[in-house]
Amino acid sequence: MRYTLQVQYVGKDYAGSQIQFENGIEIGPTVQGELEKALSTLIIGGKAADNITRQVKTVFSGRTDRGVNSIGQVVHFDTDKSIVASKFVYQLNEILPKTISVSDLKVVDEKFHAQKSAKRRHYKYIFVNRKYKNAFDGDLMRVKFDIDIERMQKALNYLLGEHDFSSFKSSGTLNPSKICFIEKAQVEKQGDKVIIDIVGNRFLYNMVRTIVGTLLEIEGHNLQAEHMKEVLEMCDRRKAGQTVSPYGLTLIKVEY
Repeated sequence: MRYTLQVQYVGKDYAGSQIQFENGIEIGPTVQGELEKALSTLIIGGKAADNITRQVKTVFSGRTDRGVNSIGQVVHFDTDKSIVASKFVYQLNEILPKTISVSDLKVVDEKFHAQKSAKRRHYKYIFVNRKYKNAFDGDLMRVKFDIDIERMQKALNYLLGEHDFSSFKSSGTLNPSKICFIEKAQVEKQGDKVIIDIVGNRFLYNMVRTIVGTLLEIEGHNLQAEHMKEVLEMCDRRKAGQTVSPYGLTLIKVEY
């Protein structure tokens, strides 16, 4: 049977969400690695929970980098064993690291695929707009110069619809397709926090963080909002802003 989990995690404790290798050696810890160990412990037991002998394999809706959080990551896995959802979720949370949790488990059709079946993804980026630091800022990025929210929103509006987002991808993008459809791009300021919500069918590697970096380049250099449109149309990563800190970026929801 195929099951889905809704997973939350604090990204700064992990080398990204998904298992990855460098020179044949697994880089860790990762959210996927910890989740597969815990699932193997409950479903298979014994030494199956070992890093080397993980037997329950998972598929994530998408990759998030080191430092990126999630409250709505969707994961699927297969097992022949029958699972009682409420009991299983409780037990799984008891053995997962404190910075990873599971909030839901469901049986799905075997054709369901956590990544390929996804229709839209919602990311939120938060940073602090204040000259001086605050002890409670945590890991959030702090921007010292004044922000023009109306200009930021106008710049974001140029991203709506279907476009080639090559200007906002990092070199690590494996998928050759650079076309994404953005249906929502909104910014608001609550107190001294700036909150950016972006919803799209798919996102390229570091795309949201580079969009935020380009917004800050516009603000920091007092450029016109149309600069975002120019960068988008050039399809050249060198024309966009820096890729900002992953802290403050959260995967909010994946819809199917």
